[in-house]
Amino acid sequence: MLAAARHSAIVAEVQRERIVRVADLARLLGVSLMTVRRDIEALDAAGAVEKIHGGAKLPGGASTHEPGFELKATQLQEEKTAIAHEAATQVREGMAVGLSAGTTTWALAQLLAAGPRITVVTNSVRIADVFHQSPSPSTVILTGGERTPSDALVGPLATAALKQLHLDVLFLGVHGIDADAGFTTPNLLEAETDRAFVAAARRVVVLADHTKWGILGISTIAGLEEADELISDDQLPGEARRILSERVGRLRLATTGTAEAAGPARTDATSAAAG
Repeated sequence: MLAAARHSAIVAEVQRERIVRVADLARLLGVSLMTVRRDIEALDAAGAVEKIHGGAKLPGGASTHEPGFELKATQLQEEKTAIAHEAATQVREGMAVGLSAGTTTWALAQLLAAGPRITVVTNSVRIADVFHQSPSPSTVILTGGERTPSDALVGPLATAALKQLHLDVLFLGVHGIDADAGFTTPNLLEAETDRAFVAAARRVVVLADHTKWGILGISTIAGLEEADELISDDQLPGEARRILSERVGRLRLATTGTAEAAGPARTDATSAAAG
């Protein structure tokens, strides 16, 4: 395929999906990752797309595009599973655990459903179904609310329910992470509901794969400093590791076995403030 045809196809895919990954474009076009990266660099220079770590997005502005659950569930499965395993080690018998909606928290739910008896509070129908369809002894509390494309229940009903509860730990999924804006989402109502989740929890653990770095949703859920811990994967770029290690309570990197040469892989990168 000629460069001009590839460029047109990449722009069309970015306009359709808003955010696309290098690996997905390489499979779509039948070319190497390096070829796609060069194409994205050329399109970025021309202002047709904006280059981000691991892919490209529509140029300029904060994202209001919200991918559906089915699409997101097929992406970065190895990374999400590794993050979920790290998170699951923190859950103990009898805990009250918050799980916000998302595909990484959904991966965690599948592990917790086979674990000790806990009380789960979630605004995700998908996560509630994981527990209901298993022999799990856990209790599940599902908030009400309006359903989003990512299968989150949001709005006044969800927020009001969360304000009455107290959680030992919240595992929070996010759409993007920005050095200035913090943890963000493209959905205003979901941001409000997630903020209620954060307020209800004694401890906040954000679950986010490396592609979330540099993505800016239209609404902030919480500042970086509000996270007691962030669990990502070992493909998180070096600059992101540095910034997050300084700003979040603790940065933990799950090993996937596919780390790029962005610096030495670490399974734990604890900030100085965390002790």
